[in-house]
Amino acid sequence: QVQLVESGGGLVQAGGSLRLSCAASGRTFSTRQMGWFRQAPGKEREFVAAITWVVGSTYYADSVKGRFTISRDNAKNTLYLQMNSPKPEDTAVYYCANRGKGSYYPIVDRPSGYDDWGQGTQVTVSS
Repeated sequence: QVQLVESGGGLVQAGGSLRLSCAASGRTFSTRQMGWFRQAPGKEREFVAAITWVVGSTYYADSVKGRFTISRDNAKNTLYLQMNSPKPEDTAVYYCANRGKGSYYPIVDRPSGYDDWGQGTQVTVSS
């Protein structure tokens, strides 16, 4: 099992920037991929971005492509999400997730494909 702790959320103005971090501990050696998901009130949890842990291949939801960047620091076991030019519709609780079983590739964009989840961090984008 992998423990995940997100940080970096908060209030940001539209057009600004914010960086989320996710520190991983535990059985991180089994990680295939890590991802960011988000959930707005009354909506289902949706995919934002994911990265393969060894090679670093990335995949983004169309809604954030070109604005958000996912990255990882393997030495620190930390996942990042750089959010540039956020929009009010990006307001949500953001969760990081770890895929520790199953295939290494292709990148999985459904929540059921991930085994461990953080507690979430709130991101609010004001207009």
